[in-house]
Amino acid sequence: MPKVYTCFCTDIIHEGHLNIIREASKLGDLTVGVLTDTEMIRYNRFPTKTTEERMDMIRQLPGVADVIEQKQIMYDDVIRGLHPDYVVHGDNWGDSALQAIRANIISLLKENGGELVEIPYTHSADVQKLDRQMREKLAMPEYRRGRLHKLLDMVPIVKTLEVHSGLTGLIAEKTIVAKGEAVSQFDAMWISSLCDSTEKGKPDIELVDMTSRFRTIDDVLEVTTKPIIFDGDTGGLTEHFVYTVRSLERMGVSAVIIEDKTGLKKNSLFGTEVEQTQDTIENFCAKIAAGKQAQLSDDFMIIARIESLILGKGQQDAMERARAYVKAGADGIMIHSRSKTPDEILDFCDAFRAEDKTTPIVVVPSTYNTVTESELAAHGVNIVIYANQMLRAAFPAMERTAKSILENQRAKEADSELMSIKDIITLIDEL
Repeated sequence: MPKVYTCFCTDIIHEGHLNIIREASKLGDLTVGVLTDTEMIRYNRFPTKTTEERMDMIRQLPGVADVIEQKQIMYDDVIRGLHPDYVVHGDNWGDSALQAIRANIISLLKENGGELVEIPYTHSADVQKLDRQMREKLAMPEYRRGRLHKLLDMVPIVKTLEVHSGLTGLIAEKTIVAKGEAVSQFDAMWISSLCDSTEKGKPDIELVDMTSRFRTIDDVLEVTTKPIIFDGDTGGLTEHFVYTVRSLERMGVSAVIIEDKTGLKKNSLFGTEVEQTQDTIENFCAKIAAGKQAQLSDDFMIIARIESLILGKGQQDAMERARAYVKAGADGIMIHSRSKTPDEILDFCDAFRAEDKTTPIVVVPSTYNTVTESELAAHGVNIVIYANQMLRAAFPAMERTAKSILENQRAKEADSELMSIKDIITLIDEL
């Protein structure tokens, strides 16, 4: 009998999957691969069932001769090990990631022999309903909240993009890039105080109240599924911070980051150019402990942001604070710097990792932006936040368009730099 292979990356089975199995089994002995949890994430599908649970689900289906674990998103190991006569896949090769997978399959089959069989995608109301229900399930607070914790165990580094609206949330949610045989996407979203304030035309001094900032979170939560890390500034008064923790946790936010400063908040990138006061270790530890005491689930994370390097106090002060904050209950340490090189950040990470092997480290490479994710991961970094690039990209583009319209007294000249409305609205899912 010819060998047939297909791979699924799904938590549910609908008529489209059953149709692929039915057609594939007609060609010979069918082996179904189940993509591992870590690879599903790269494929922009967060699993709600374990790999073994998904394998058991497939084993129950008629027409399946064997089930194996596919450990890579590309098919190299499977095709070279199994030598299938046919690889079966749906014909929905839409985005660049899927096109890269298709090219990988064709190249391997040419090298090893075999044929790619493409089954027409099943378009039906039932399939669309099930797909929508899975997205909605992933968006629910009880499923979303704990996802950051899971990601920390599943990926080398959690790639986090700043978002400040539902639309930017959709960009973070749906952007996937295929480079060669590597497929990359963002894992989480960062709701920045700076960007939230700037988007509202307000200064970044904690002027925008939490009620207003929570509306931004709601806009993002409503249309996305990925975990959210919230910029909590200083956290405010301890008595207020405990309510913020409860509210964020209830909404489904995964983590809040608070910085160890007091008084009128000024953006850290000003450093010592403006007057900024760092909180005492004792006071900030008390705030962390109060927040941890207030939270109701083990999923929610409170991450302590250390401003010692920003304020010129050096590595020793940063390390002393890191030890104290972890002891007070912090679930992670964010170390901040406005240096143009990553040296002091990497020095801190190395020193911290020598003492603490497990507490997550968060960095924000806004000024030292030449460092790569793999370099950061090699020094023990767990979460990288691209904290303001989306807003900074939007402003000059909008300003150029406004100037063009004024200069030319019409909109035609601006068209070459504009995305079509049709392309934009394809990001937005219809019910």
